[in-house]
Amino acid sequence: MKFYDRKREIEILQEIEELSSEYAQMTMMVGRRRIGKTTLLKNAFVKTPVLYFFVGRKNEVLLCEEFVNEVEIKLHETLGQFTSFSQLFKVIMQLSKRLNFTLIIDEFQEFRNLNPSVFSDMQNIWDSIKEESKINLVLCGSIYSMMKQIFENAKEPLYGRVTSRIHLKPFDMSTLKEILHDYHPRYTSEDLLAFYMITGGVAKYIEQLVVRKAFTKDKILKTVLSEGSYFLEEGRDVLIEEFGRDYTNYFSVLSLIASSKTSRGDIESTLNMPVGGYLDKLENEYNLIRRTRPFMAKEGSRNNKYKIEDNFLRFWFRFVYKYRSAVEIGNLDYVREIVERDYETFSGNVLEKYFRVCLAESKEYSDVQGYWDRKGENEIDIVAVNDFEKRMLIGEVKRNEARINLHILENKAVAIARQYGDYQIEYRGFSLKDM
Repeated sequence: MKFYDRKREIEILQEIEELSSEYAQMTMMVGRRRIGKTTLLKNAFVKTPVLYFFVGRKNEVLLCEEFVNEVEIKLHETLGQFTSFSQLFKVIMQLSKRLNFTLIIDEFQEFRNLNPSVFSDMQNIWDSIKEESKINLVLCGSIYSMMKQIFENAKEPLYGRVTSRIHLKPFDMSTLKEILHDYHPRYTSEDLLAFYMITGGVAKYIEQLVVRKAFTKDKILKTVLSEGSYFLEEGRDVLIEEFGRDYTNYFSVLSLIASSKTSRGDIESTLNMPVGGYLDKLENEYNLIRRTRPFMAKEGSRNNKYKIEDNFLRFWFRFVYKYRSAVEIGNLDYVREIVERDYETFSGNVLEKYFRVCLAESKEYSDVQGYWDRKGENEIDIVAVNDFEKRMLIGEVKRNEARINLHILENKAVAIARQYGDYQIEYRGFSLKDM
């Protein structure tokens, strides 16, 4: 698959590369696994030699051997042998006094398992040499909680050292459409919705579908839910390292959220246990869920809903993890029947997210939310506001255009219209055909 988009990220990285010719730069890049961090970094830098170190789970001496080989090939310098990364890093920093180059350290958080003293050693070396250095150091990781701990915890040695931060997000909607059009020009809205529902704009998932020529709704679902599918174990593979031994409770919470148990009360009553700590970590440490409150609700409102941010993980917890017994005995026909039965409702929620994201990406609005009252009687899919221009879009999303009723929507929005009487309000329906 060819390299798509990332123009803004490349611009930022190349600006940092330019700065490194005079001042040492330390960039922290984080992004979920499979998002395309490594591919981006290998395509971004054009003015400096690029050293790429991958911190695999192996002996530190063996890693140093690999890293030394990379330095000697790319910089044409003879280094000798090293038994610790800290020793090697000091020599690399010394080299950067006279050479301007980029050093990418991928899966940087793995040093916590390999040799945690690396972080304090790097801090001391960085602080002592950075003023004379011309290094463009990029520290890249995919375990969000660990990267956040390493760089944002004031008690950690590398706190306050980074000069730039990049949080790599999935491809935006226009790029997703471009990719699907390149490989399947006659795609339908149903195809695009399924493509978005499974990949969420994550590069590796897109690549998996491209390789298998899975571009229609039916082919996409068949590819995901087939024997030996890459996707069947993907949720577990991506998250189990994040959660560690306590993963079963986290998985249970995520499975309930994916199955529309979106309030803390619903989750606790189902599991018969307090989940406040799990929800807090899932939102603030792991960046996997988002607590949403209805439009106009005050900061301390308890009328909250939790949503899984990642499209694929939401699908995986709703259909693969929930029915893992059937998956484990190879009865994927059973799982496919459940997906088919629930597809309209599940994909309808994805369609709502699709249009909210599109409105946010349009840059026309200062806020895009939903609205619901405490009784659950009035629920509005989209409330998009432009406070500067004093205008608002209130939207209803249905798969089938014929089911959209703007008169009912206006009645649901009476409280909002009353509160925002001086705003120009547009009521609009969104359906599959508007994708």
